[in-house]
Amino acid sequence: MPELRKDVVTGRWVVISTDRQKRPNDFRVERATVIGAQHCPFCPGHESMTPPEVLAFRPNGGTPNAGGWDVRVVPNKFPALRVEGSLDREGEGLFDRMNGIGAHEVIIETPDHGKTLAMMSEPEIERVLWAYRERMHDLKRDIRLRYILIFKNHGAGAGATLEHTHSQLIALPIVPAYMRDEIDGARHHFAEKERCVFCDIIRQEVAAQRRVVHENGEVIALSPYAPRFPFETWLLPKSHCARFEDAPRQQYESLARMIKLVLMRIDRALERPDYNMLIHSLPFSEQAVELYHWHVEIIPKLTRTAGFEWGTGFYINPTSPEEATETLKRF
Repeated sequence: MPELRKDVVTGRWVVISTDRQKRPNDFRVERATVIGAQHCPFCPGHESMTPPEVLAFRPNGGTPNAGGWDVRVVPNKFPALRVEGSLDREGEGLFDRMNGIGAHEVIIETPDHGKTLAMMSEPEIERVLWAYRERMHDLKRDIRLRYILIFKNHGAGAGATLEHTHSQLIALPIVPAYMRDEIDGARHHFAEKERCVFCDIIRQEVAAQRRVVHENGEVIALSPYAPRFPFETWLLPKSHCARFEDAPRQQYESLARMIKLVLMRIDRALERPDYNMLIHSLPFSEQAVELYHWHVEIIPKLTRTAGFEWGTGFYINPTSPEEATETLKRF
């Protein structure tokens, strides 16, 4: 029997349609077009093929925009938004517009062309997280900007155009609607119960143990109660923290371990699917740190959004979160 489930944070409804249930190897997996290292702009020795770097970690020092780096951050060569200029907000009757001001950067996670994030060591992943943190702290000083999204598109099916593992950062002059929905839901819960809704989710899931994929000292990985997509997984710090860039060092260490573990299990269970990874963090234009809880969402690309989803805002998910949890625990 299909089941309607409501997300406790946003109020979004999803359809868990067990009649459409698939085994992990029944999902169609797209593969990225392979570009050899000799033509890859993200490989060492090809630094001149990217815009000048804005951050790089070089363990032995060295010259900017040259080799010897572990992590490198560069502006996107084809940016969605640009840093230069003014917003020039204006109205045209019912309509509002502003200039496309912001920042669009690429975080090159490793010099090794053949590595995926799941294959990287925990210290290597932690360095990537620290690069995220440093760029967020730098960009939030720009008073024009209100929100920073860090995301990873892994594989062609998830939107990646280059095989060399990387993630992206986009800084926006507005707060996206999906983040407003999360904040509004968290604010409503806090107003009623004087507790963070994400902290309540963690407490309830830990007690029930039905949807907990794994947990370590600082971070828990779980299948959300109302997932939009099969094998959607959330990674949350166990202690309350509103902004990713303000997390204590030990949370980055634990998060690196959890990212590696979850991605390895997804790779083994689902034959290395494409996926999106997103960091949800309280906008720096918001002050209500007591009601929001930063977290990471990992979404394997196993199904397609179609007419029903676009027409209703509901998502049809053929795999229950309970089954997804049990599957990931086995791998």
